[in-house]
Amino acid sequence: MSKKKEARKIVFESEKEMPAVPMSLGSMLYNKTGAWRNIKPVIDLSKCIKCGICWKFCPDASIDIVDDWPQINYVYCKGCGLCAEECPQKCIAMVEEEK
Repeated sequence: MSKKKEARKIVFESEKEMPAVPMSLGSMLYNKTGAWRNIKPVIDLSKCIKCGICWKFCPDASIDIVDDWPQINYVYCKGCGLCAEECPQKCIAMVEEEK
């Protein structure tokens, strides 16, 4: 369902090249934000009904659908818990990250 994109870093040569206001500068694939997390979502696929709601509500687009099943990309997942909150089957549990 999802197609992997190539990440590239945006570099400004000087302050004058920077935008005047904060804005998105393209893909967030370069920012691997999974290290920010202290809890992570874990999906119990035996309870999953493949509705895709977790994928739809993930603000970081860190849930991919692979062969009709949700798969979490922990490189980008910040552990916000929206997927677990919105899951109608409650098959996503937020568990503490192991150190």
